[in-house]
Order: sequence, then C-alpha cells, then structure tokens
Amino acid sequence: MMSENLLDVNGVTKRFGGFSALTRVDLHVKENERFGLIGPNGSGKTTMINCISGALANDEGNIVFAGHDITRMPAYQRTRLGIARSFQIPKPFVSMTVLENLCIPLEYAAHQHSHGVELRGEAMEILELMSMADKADVRTGGLTQIELRKLELARAMAAKPKLLISDEAMAGLSNTEVDDILEILVRLNEEGLTVIMIEHIMRAVMNFSERIVVLDAGEKIAEGTPDEIVNNKDVERAYLGA
Repeated sequence: MMSENLLDVNGVTKRFGGFSALTRVDLHVKENERFGLIGPNGSGKTTMINCISGALANDEGNIVFAGHDITRMPAYQRTRLGIARSFQIPKPFVSMTVLENLCIPLEYAAHQHSHGVELRGEAMEILELMSMADKADVRTGGLTQIELRKLELARAMAAKPKLLISDEAMAGLSNTEVDDILEILVRLNEEGLTVIMIEHIMRAVMNFSERIVVLDAGEKIAEGTPDEIVNNKDVERAYLGA
C-alpha cells in the first residue's frame, strides 16, 4: 500500500564506530507540509539530513520518497528524484556571477534539464523569488551574508525539488533578515514545495512549522504542533537540563 506521505523515514539508525548518531528514528513528512526538525547540538539533525539526501548511508531502516525506496540510492539520483538541500555554510563558486551559480544546477542537477536562453530565464525566475534579480551579474565574492544565504536557497531551488531541506539558513542573521528568509520559505511552500526546516532559532521554527520533530542524542523524543512542543517536558529537559 502506497504511503500518503512524501517522505517516510522508517527506523533509521546510523553508527560511527561504536557511537550511534541515530537510533531507530521515524520521520513522516506529508506533501506540501512545513516540517520542523530541531534538537540540541549533537542531537543527530545533520546526520538525519545527510541520510535523507544521500551524503551518508544509514546502517538500519529504510527511506522512501515519493513512493521510491531511496535507501541505497546515490545522492545525485535523489536530487533528480526531487530532494534538494541548502547547507549551513554557503560555498558558491566565487569566480562566477550569481546567475552563473544557478545555471550549473539547472543544467546538471535538475531532473528536467534546461539549456541556453531557457536556462537564463529559469535562473532569473528563481532570483526574482529570492528578491535578488538585481544581483544576477554580481560576482558572489561581493555578496552580503543574507545574500549568500538567499543564493544558497536559490541553488537548491535550481534543482527543481519537490522537497527542500533548509539547513540553518538563518544562523547569524539579524531579526529582520530572519524574517526575510522566513517569508521566502513560506512563499515557496505556498507554491507547492514541501519544506523541512532545521534551525536553532526557535522563533523561526515555531512560526514556520505545522509540525515539529525533536531529536536528542540520536533519538526522537517528541513530535507535535509548535504549541505541543513548547509545552513538552522532555523537550524542556533536552534543551535546559533536568
């Protein structure tokens, strides 16, 4: 029987030697959902993202995306299937312009490749979404921190995903800049994109997410609406200690 979810992570375990970074974790993300993944430092969030995106292979459990078992699928095939992620530290091609940085994933990573004039047009559409069209011909070395974060999201969007994993896209930004990124993510979701947000800025996660899962020491300790998570004693202990 096919799952109604876009993403099903079933009993995933990931070990590094004798250390278990994830222990039998389940995650289920619905299509077009705004989903938050939070937890203290070292809780396993990044390991989970890496298992979903294909940067790491999980040791136990399975991962199903859009009806496909992707557990042993290489990262590039997962990208072409519709999974894209942004990274905490933007690393654009600094010798290239903003537009050129988008043309690479549009041409090579997206499941529907673009070429020539079409390529530039699609890149400009993404930059419009990020309010960065005026930066198209600027080399990335001259961008501000928030512009780099927007470019990182834009590069993920250039893969034409069904699921965007936003990995701490707001770290180190001012309150106004956080609101700018939030607005972009909400707009992308309203256009049909499923978004998983991994973020330490609680205001952002709580305002954005319809449902939240909390990891601690590699295990899932809570799942629910933002209000339920805020009032969960296990979550309070994980962040503040007993």
